[in-house]
Amino acid sequence: MAVLSWKHHTLIQLLLERGPLTEKEFHSIFTAITGENPGTHPRKFNDYLLKINRELSYVQLDLRACRDTYDGRVYYGVVNNVSDNQSKLGTKYSVPQIAFFKAIVEAIAQDVTAEGCICNMDVLNIKLENQVLPSLGSNHFWVAQSQDGSLGIPAAFRNFTMSQKEKTLDQLVKDKWLCYTEDDNIGVGVRSVLDLRSWFNNAGVPSCEVCNEAGLKAKLCPNEGCTVRIHEHCLKKIFSQKGVVVCPSCDTRWQYQPPKTEPIELKEEETDPMPSQPSSRPAQSQSSLRSKRKRQRLSQNDDANTVGCSSQAEMKRVTRSSAHPR
Repeated sequence: MAVLSWKHHTLIQLLLERGPLTEKEFHSIFTAITGENPGTHPRKFNDYLLKINRELSYVQLDLRACRDTYDGRVYYGVVNNVSDNQSKLGTKYSVPQIAFFKAIVEAIAQDVTAEGCICNMDVLNIKLENQVLPSLGSNHFWVAQSQDGSLGIPAAFRNFTMSQKEKTLDQLVKDKWLCYTEDDNIGVGVRSVLDLRSWFNNAGVPSCEVCNEAGLKAKLCPNEGCTVRIHEHCLKKIFSQKGVVVCPSCDTRWQYQPPKTEPIELKEEETDPMPSQPSSRPAQSQSSLRSKRKRQRLSQNDDANTVGCSSQAEMKRVTRSSAHPR
């Protein structure tokens, strides 16, 4: 067994304490500790990771990298290699909280439209009772026995209140097991992408044809008979290299348009070559623009809570109904 230096121990400790770090953050920390830049000394960087993983393997841990399913950024983190799904969350979370998390991930993973998220309201309306029946054969501690000898719903599941769901959701987001998407829905966090890679594979979630990560949030092949999925950030990379996207499985051409950057409304004012001069635009108009944008954001949030959730619920009724194994 090779002896790790204080530099190796510091890297491990930082990842365990802070959770998954972006590639930029981890490279910056690595440079500060070792004095070597991973960009100019990749072999040195890889040697460090290889040596760390050799030692972590004795305690069934692994230092791993992955790409975030939403923005494509690379993250590094220490993950658990034990196959028990419940052990992924450790002992910090209670059994009802683990069941709550499991139901959210299943609903996202089994969405055939690959939206990669679930409405906040749908999350809070999840019934933990649906997580008990599939567990009768394997996780007996999830099932309570009534006085007449029949199996029933555990009290901890029945009494899991809306307030407890909200607190658990906030904690799961804080710990990076879940995340908020750009449209304020609930998505899978980078820690889940790192730790639950084998679970997604066993659950039958198609992988991205480019990066081989789980295609939770991805574009589908326009050919309905094809199951290929490709992440948005992977499509953008292919398009920038080839100028066209063709399905690697059925050779169907994808009608892909890279996202355009929206212009900033006050760009002229921000880049004014003479900022000391008074603006010809009335000050009241600037304040009205800010107020208008604020009202629009509030209106969008209200709409998302009323119309968005209901429409998304209708679109995914079949998906949610099949999200829990029978």
